[in-house]
Amino acid sequence: MSHLGTIACKISNLNQLRQLHAQIICNSLHYHNYWVALLIGQCTRLRAPLAYTNLIFQSAPCPNVFVFTSMLKFYSQLGAHHDVVSLFEQMQGCGVRPDAFVYPILIKSSGKAGITFHAHVLKLGHGLDRYVRNSIMDIYAKYGPIEISRELFDEIPDKTVADWNLMISGYWNWGDEAEACRLFDVMPERNVVTWTAMVTGYSKVKNLESARRCFNEMPEKSVVSWNAMLSGYAQNGFAEETLRLFDEMINTKHQPDETTWVTVISACSSRGNPVLAESLVRMLNLKQIRLNCFVKTALLDMYAKCGSLATAQKIFDELGVYRNSVTWNAMISAYARVGDLTSARELFKNMPKRNVVSWNSMIAGYAQNGQSALAIELFKEMISTKDSKPDEVTMVSVISACGHLGALELGNCAVNFLTEKQIKLSISGFNSLIFMYSKCGRMKDAMRIFHEMGTRDVISYNTLIAGFAAHGHGSEAIKLMLKMKEEGIELDRVTYIGVLTACSHAGLLEEGRKVFESIKAPALDHFACMVDLLGRMGELDEAKRLIERMPMEPHAGVYGSLLNACRIHRRVKLGEFAANKLFELEPDNSGNYVLLSNIYASVGRWEDVERIRLAMIKGGVKKTTGWSWVEFGGKMHKFIVGDRSHERSEDIYRLLRELGKKMRAVGYIADKSCVLRDVEEEDKEEMVGTHSEKLAIAFSLLVTEVGSVIRVVKNLRVCWDCHTAIKMISKLEGREIIVRDNNRFHCFNNGLCSCKDFW
Repeated sequence: MSHLGTIACKISNLNQLRQLHAQIICNSLHYHNYWVALLIGQCTRLRAPLAYTNLIFQSAPCPNVFVFTSMLKFYSQLGAHHDVVSLFEQMQGCGVRPDAFVYPILIKSSGKAGITFHAHVLKLGHGLDRYVRNSIMDIYAKYGPIEISRELFDEIPDKTVADWNLMISGYWNWGDEAEACRLFDVMPERNVVTWTAMVTGYSKVKNLESARRCFNEMPEKSVVSWNAMLSGYAQNGFAEETLRLFDEMINTKHQPDETTWVTVISACSSRGNPVLAESLVRMLNLKQIRLNCFVKTALLDMYAKCGSLATAQKIFDELGVYRNSVTWNAMISAYARVGDLTSARELFKNMPKRNVVSWNSMIAGYAQNGQSALAIELFKEMISTKDSKPDEVTMVSVISACGHLGALELGNCAVNFLTEKQIKLSISGFNSLIFMYSKCGRMKDAMRIFHEMGTRDVISYNTLIAGFAAHGHGSEAIKLMLKMKEEGIELDRVTYIGVLTACSHAGLLEEGRKVFESIKAPALDHFACMVDLLGRMGELDEAKRLIERMPMEPHAGVYGSLLNACRIHRRVKLGEFAANKLFELEPDNSGNYVLLSNIYASVGRWEDVERIRLAMIKGGVKKTTGWSWVEFGGKMHKFIVGDRSHERSEDIYRLLRELGKKMRAVGYIADKSCVLRDVEEEDKEEMVGTHSEKLAIAFSLLVTEVGSVIRVVKNLRVCWDCHTAIKMISKLEGREIIVRDNNRFHCFNNGLCSCKDFW
């Protein structure tokens, strides 16, 4: 037995522990409480698998207080707080009387409920035990009221450094910096834990300058001290400072532990720099660091964020039984980030247990990869399963998805859900509401949210400005830009894009010129906006001169703006120049071919239209299918040109024929210039007459209440014929019709459009 005890002192890994366990079984000692407690203690130290440790515990036929205490410590270190409480109840059921050592573990694991043990330990006479007393003080320091913790502290006649440290940490926890500092100043004796608590406290309130000053003044540092300062930098987004401090640490006597590596690896993850990641891995290999599950999980996350998915997947597979929710979520996010939603969904489906982060990762993955409808469907599934409660992060993704879809009905349901579940919103949440209402054509609501916000950031302003731009409200966008300046919020690249786009959509040439000239160093996108503004206003030669004197090489957006202006003003030669540049820059973009074809078709050059069509076929360029959708009954109804797949198709086409008769009676003549084939006039009229937006509007007229607003979302620009037709339908049917195409909003009412025929 003494020989086995000597072996136990030298164990350093799980394989050696298994060998000791085998020797204990061979000697028929595996049911003795002493050896069971010893083995469980080793499992705790080596972080052995739960299943293996449970088998050891179950081998004791009549576990005593030492076995139970060892198992309680194992569960506590594992974070299995529910199991701690269950085991304590089992212990009482077995008639094993707990000693004072059990209660600190139990109180710590019970969270806020640990307060209920205060009277219990006093009754049992454990109130004066300093470990029990500290655990009670700690619970009040964490969950409040901290005044009770302070009363207990003041009653201690011979306060230890640990007592002082607990109170200092408690005051930092409640944000009482002044009292934490006062206690620190009057402490009779400080140790490394005291100084580390101050570093952690200052870091928590983002006062990194004071945290670093405390760190530098420490008479003695431990690896925990270094970790506190490293975490302070990392958690406040200072990745470079984290890595610099880590370099300093390497040159000291303190060797990094697993917490250090996890912190530093996480800092690298935030940078997303593969070169930096590889240098860190080389250092791990050089120092022969044992990669436990926490370090491996951090490495997995780092590789995932650096785009090295194969390596991340390899680590994920290696982790096996050590995978936790963080591991699964990191892989789901990684696949979603690169657009591999099939792999992400497969992982999500196979997770042993999902948490709110799992749902958020998947919902955000759909929302950010253009799968807004699936994001909303998954949200509906989330609230129906009830295994995780949606939080603000969930709702930001869902509300943004509603905005992308233009689904106002679903968006309002999401807002009602926020209110019902009392989910508090930060700036990010309010910004998503501004985005959603703007994209659904409800600028009054977007402005209401903006004005209700207590604090706004540059994204709040930019989102509202983008909304004004999409609606052609140029003057409002300029006023908001001036308000930004008044409030001291720095205008960024996105702000100027929004304001210039608003000027372009509103035809504010001189105002746009002034804004452009005020930009200190215009970016390519700002030049593209200015070219668009000049082009729309018919100043195409000036737009071309602006392109020629640009200090950088124009990108596709610049020539795309010029080409569209040529379509509006039928400038064939200049349009050919812009199109040829675009064919070089983005040969697979069908929109450029279509725009040039439109220019040729508008002047009757059908041979050139056919030439462009053949060039597209030869180059394998496929024309983007135009679609429109409307929301009804909690569903999005999608239509494409000539679509007869909808269940109400017969009624839709009947109504379109009736509308056609009414429109022709008041002077409507179909504009067939957008048909890119030289076919019979009757066929051309049939083609433009069944464009997706017309089908969507006809469906809405059939299913919605008389006088209600019709909202349509289209993935391409609305054509001239549809624009004219929708104006007439709005007057004939007495409906407001809001169409959001890929360029802007068109609000049709009583025969007029908000764009004033300028788009």
